[in-house]
Amino acid sequence: MTAIHRAVLEAHGPVLQFDQPLLGQGKRSDIPVVVNLFSTAGRVAAGLGVTPDGLDGLGEFLAALRAPTPPDGLRDALSRWPVLKAALATRPKLVRSAAVQSVVRSGAEVDLAALPVQTHWPDDAGPLITWPVVVTRAHDSDPEHVASYNAGVYRVQVLDQNRLIMRWLPHRGGAAHHRSWARRSEKMPVAIILGANPATLLSAALPLPETVSELSFAGALNGTRPRMAPAKTLPLLVPADAEIVLEGWVSPSETAPEGPFGDHTGYYNPAEPFPVVQVSAVTHREAPLYLSTYTGRPPDEPALIGEVFNRLALPTIRAQIPEIRDLWLPPAACSYRIAVVSIDKRYPGQARRVMMALWGMLPQFSYTKMIVAVDDDIDPRNWEDIAWALATRMDPARDVMLLENTPMDYLDFASPQPGLAGKMGIDATTKIGSETQREWGKVMQTSVADIAFADKLISRILPELSR
Repeated sequence: MTAIHRAVLEAHGPVLQFDQPLLGQGKRSDIPVVVNLFSTAGRVAAGLGVTPDGLDGLGEFLAALRAPTPPDGLRDALSRWPVLKAALATRPKLVRSAAVQSVVRSGAEVDLAALPVQTHWPDDAGPLITWPVVVTRAHDSDPEHVASYNAGVYRVQVLDQNRLIMRWLPHRGGAAHHRSWARRSEKMPVAIILGANPATLLSAALPLPETVSELSFAGALNGTRPRMAPAKTLPLLVPADAEIVLEGWVSPSETAPEGPFGDHTGYYNPAEPFPVVQVSAVTHREAPLYLSTYTGRPPDEPALIGEVFNRLALPTIRAQIPEIRDLWLPPAACSYRIAVVSIDKRYPGQARRVMMALWGMLPQFSYTKMIVAVDDDIDPRNWEDIAWALATRMDPARDVMLLENTPMDYLDFASPQPGLAGKMGIDATTKIGSETQREWGKVMQTSVADIAFADKLISRILPELSR
């Protein structure tokens, strides 16, 4: 299934549904598997409730939510999204009858092997749930206060019939909630949503401000109050209209080796200890669908989603660093390992200031190992433009900045120590003032009049070139 999915994704093909996936020992599942849902920017935008042209406006709204904004600017941003503003302030709708609880299996009836969870790569440790929305809350929080919930997308390994391994990194919201329970030596309730509404899944992956609930934001994108129902075996509310929910308890102390699994870097990550989840119930619709994907060397669906999120994050970045004109995270570089940023350069040393500001601005940039800064006449999404800027505006001895012992994704095998590595900033901007002792060259450009004359002549004598 992974091989078929990857081939279709790379060909920009359709969403796929496998009607009778094979389980172990020749058995077939009656739960179809859906993949390739987010394989284009248009589908990701649709999942967020906007057209591709509406992504910039949504990004501006996110910036207004996150950053301290002058009152006029905040009012302007909110005035253009009045429905979204109202929806964010709306409490979820509590329902007692939920489609996702049409079938309930609890206790000894739980059998995770009945779910069509994929083993994606030949050397994977076992079945891996790749698109879960993991819902948690802090200790002493009110189970009905959905605004305090955290919803995140984490990797979940199926360990056996009724146990899972929850892989979340220490800086993620779910891990922080788990620590609040573990400090009291208490197990934590967790709901793992399989086949969530696309807006819910994407909101759980978005770097939203901590004051904004992912579940409320998803409801706002859908233009409806999120419908929630009490879980069957947990003090939690769960999305009533999801496909499947795994209810369980995260141990305060028990861990198990998670992995190895093929990861977004294109390598298998080593096994690491992560918390064990005891599944107390599986609930689902009468005829549920199982949503899946694979992670691997780009292109994959997370990398394509990352391109859209890059666009959504740009207004937030500009609000903090106004001289930035554009920023690109090349998908081939695992979406965030390399960044190319174009700036409106006005003073010496500005490129270095921007690079250091980016590294310290958002948590995801702490894992960006290389930043290339270019002028605003360079297209940061065009490798030929970038190569020209590097070749003609950068001197290796003067324009390369190296940092040591900074945070790094522990899956980066190039780093000398797990979780700790260097960073490199390359200033490929035009050098001004005290940055150079030489007179800088003048960029060659054809005049506007000559370009217009050439276009007109070519359209007459070589019409096929003007099409």
